[in-house]
Amino acid sequence: MAFSPVCTLLELGGSVAQDDLGFRLVSEQLKFWGKSVEAEPKGVITLELPKHNEAYTWTNPTCCVHNIIVGQLWIEQYGNVEVINHKTGERCSLTFKPCGLFGKELHKVEGYILDKSKKKLCALYGKWTECLYTADPATFDANKKTDKKSTEERKSSKSAAPDEEAEEMPPPEAETVQVIPGSELLWRIAPLPENYAEMYAFSTFAMQLNELDGEMEGVLPKTDCRLRPDIRAMENGDIDLASEEKKRLEEKQRAARKNRSKSEEDWKTRNPALCSRWFKQGPNPHNSSQDWLFTGGYWDRDYSNLPDIY
Repeated sequence: MAFSPVCTLLELGGSVAQDDLGFRLVSEQLKFWGKSVEAEPKGVITLELPKHNEAYTWTNPTCCVHNIIVGQLWIEQYGNVEVINHKTGERCSLTFKPCGLFGKELHKVEGYILDKSKKKLCALYGKWTECLYTADPATFDANKKTDKKSTEERKSSKSAAPDEEAEEMPPPEAETVQVIPGSELLWRIAPLPENYAEMYAFSTFAMQLNELDGEMEGVLPKTDCRLRPDIRAMENGDIDLASEEKKRLEEKQRAARKNRSKSEEDWKTRNPALCSRWFKQGPNPHNSSQDWLFTGGYWDRDYSNLPDIY
């Protein structure tokens, strides 16, 4: 995410390596469907843990934002995600389920962890907005068959009684994942802070992402997104100033792009003779796909050649 000391790197895309952590981000393709916007991530994300000599790669699911013009905004993610452990050959195959007609499948995630011979080691299920459980794969498969049979019986009874409309929706505060006996809880979402309604419905973690204090300003590059004047104004509650600053930044970006096109100069993050500042294109060492590779230097905090983007 673009709200930490590595935010400038992530805005440019690529990998970061400090101590025991490295990762790469991907771009995405946007599609507008009239009432909704669909973001389809492109490429592969890489996480490296040098202290453990482990590397993981995965793709992200498609994200769709509904009711962008009229109505209450809501988000769903759907598609297949495969996380690969390149040290052991194990992989986790997950399916993010689409909402469905009555919303029964909304936010649901399920799948399996398999060894390198594709044998199921365990099953995973839950909701990415609530919790995630692990279960014995045989028990999980048997439960899915029973659940499918029950669903078909309910559908047939509803067709005979058309007045009994959509399925009942559980209270929004209640956990809506039906736990399979013998399951083990892996993760549960932390409760929202008391003032979340006044803080754009952010979690405590999200509230802290854009935090800025005096000590940070001395070590952050001037391109860090926490220094964006429109964001700072918005978080300070000055919406009019935030709008003015956003418009100014957009005009500044258009002018800079126009000047670059006139000189036929590509976007550079340092002297063109020295190529890109922190990344180079090359093969991903784990799957050989074309990727942006971290070249080092960011943690030296030499920001003398940074462009003026704000």
